[in-house]
Amino acid sequence: MEVWQNTYKGSVIIARQILPKLPPREKYDLTDQLSRSSKAIPRLIAEGYAKKHQRAGFQKYIDDAMAECNETIVSLEHVKDIYNVEPDLCNELIDVYDKSVRQLYKLAIAWDKFKTRNRVPVDDTIADNNNENN
Repeated sequence: MEVWQNTYKGSVIIARQILPKLPPREKYDLTDQLSRSSKAIPRLIAEGYAKKHQRAGFQKYIDDAMAECNETIVSLEHVKDIYNVEPDLCNELIDVYDKSVRQLYKLAIAWDKFKTRNRVPVDDTIADNNNENN
């Protein structure tokens, strides 16, 4: 999936080119948060895909990945606006994560429609007959 590839690549760029340039006082705040949120996105996509057979499994992970994308965007804005670290690169990455969250949203909508369309109808008469026999 393109969205997985882009978010994985983005997390590597952040780890190699952004995080080392942040001031040491941000180690337990912005650095840690940006590191965790950017790495979580491709992990959530991969984990969710592994649980695609579950009715709500994949959807939950896609929702969480969208939240992490938004968190990553805000952290990159902070990096750029507070510390002026790699502003052009931050803008490029913000665009990547903005596109990614939109792709994930479209995937979530498509997945929801797919699940609804392929749901097996429940035959209530079987359940009612079993209850009458008990």
